[in-house]
Amino acid sequence: GLDLEREKGQRRGPLHGIPVLIKDNIDTGDKMMTSAGSLALMDAPAPKDAFIVSKLREAGAVLLGKTNLSEWANFRSFRSSSGWSGRGGQTRNPYALDRNPCGSSAGSGVAVSANLCTLAIGTETNGSIVCPSSVNGIVGIKPTVGLWSRTGIIPISATQDTAGPMGRTVEDAVTLLGPLVGADPNDPATIGGKLEVTDYRQFLDSEGLKGRRIGVLRSVFGYHEATDRIFTNVLKIMKAEGATIIKDIEVSEPGTYGNSGYQVLLYEFKHGLNEYLKTRPGAKVKSLEELIEFNKKHKKSEMAFFQQEILEQAQAKGDLNEPEYQQALKRSLSVSQNGIDNALANGNLDAIVGVTRGPAWLTDLVNGDHGGGISSSTPAARSGYPGITVPAGHVHGLPVGVSIFGGKYQEPKLIAIAYAFEQASKARRVPGLLPTLPL
Repeated sequence: GLDLEREKGQRRGPLHGIPVLIKDNIDTGDKMMTSAGSLALMDAPAPKDAFIVSKLREAGAVLLGKTNLSEWANFRSFRSSSGWSGRGGQTRNPYALDRNPCGSSAGSGVAVSANLCTLAIGTETNGSIVCPSSVNGIVGIKPTVGLWSRTGIIPISATQDTAGPMGRTVEDAVTLLGPLVGADPNDPATIGGKLEVTDYRQFLDSEGLKGRRIGVLRSVFGYHEATDRIFTNVLKIMKAEGATIIKDIEVSEPGTYGNSGYQVLLYEFKHGLNEYLKTRPGAKVKSLEELIEFNKKHKKSEMAFFQQEILEQAQAKGDLNEPEYQQALKRSLSVSQNGIDNALANGNLDAIVGVTRGPAWLTDLVNGDHGGGISSSTPAARSGYPGITVPAGHVHGLPVGVSIFGGKYQEPKLIAIAYAFEQASKARRVPGLLPTLPL
């Protein structure tokens, strides 16, 4: 039908006929399952499309299927292996198949990287788009919370969750961003937002670094000498392209968050999942409490490698009226938003940059992830502000990305900077599907 429309000159837009894969925590009102990787949500499809899936279909995209993810978007255990789920097993990194793809949008990152689709959609609470984009050598955009609706997406946090586009180039990812923007009466975060732009390709500017003031995130240096070299080269390229580089930016004092960010996630996950499960009438589980019991009953398939202590901690929490939650939310938002806003204002900055993540680690189902500590996703994640990761270099053939983040609804500026850097650096290499690295 889409081909016939095109033949008749009825082109719906830039996504018409483009093959897209979506993460398996995004509802589709068809025969495909929406499971968050859990066997507990199998055998009962979601009754209707998520808001962004409706927009995707209206735009003429071809929805190829669902991608594997870290089960429950990696909010189940501290000893999990990213990219593993009870439903899908372990996702592999296409640069070296014994390496980890990061998560939780592991399958979306791998599918784009390995040319299984043109574009994919991931979701992020903290790092779940940008980390798999970085270690799989692609571009990932985490939009401002509220730019895309979250209705029909299995939640972790109403404060931090957002879906976002993943593509091999900035232009590809940006092409997917605009058509899915829209106000959704069922998602309050979208109401009153800056949603008038529906085509972000207009901000692709190969001279987008000229005259920009770029702050350098202090905390990403010193973890790995090879990533330090890549990041130093990133700054050199940005300077050569006309940017002024302002070093030693800190967006929050170490220890300022305390445990508040994690407490917010525990409360919001319990509330959000219980509300979401009401929309899945045929599901085997109707609540977080029932999910925990399901996993215990099916521990051979669901808990062979790691447990569910995060689910149990969330279940022990009260509702969203608890003073502990209210105080944690206030602290987490004020520290993160003020941190970015003040850094941008004090330095008169257009954006802040940092290494997204170090190179992919060996997958280890026995001990879980061991990613090396380096990450720059938290400031943008906790504040609900936008960020883009772009391929920046390689460590022994493994990709490393650079993150560019800024203020609320500053996607146009970030896109211009990301595109200019990508065009000047051309850092991406095609994955070789190697069984292991020839070190």
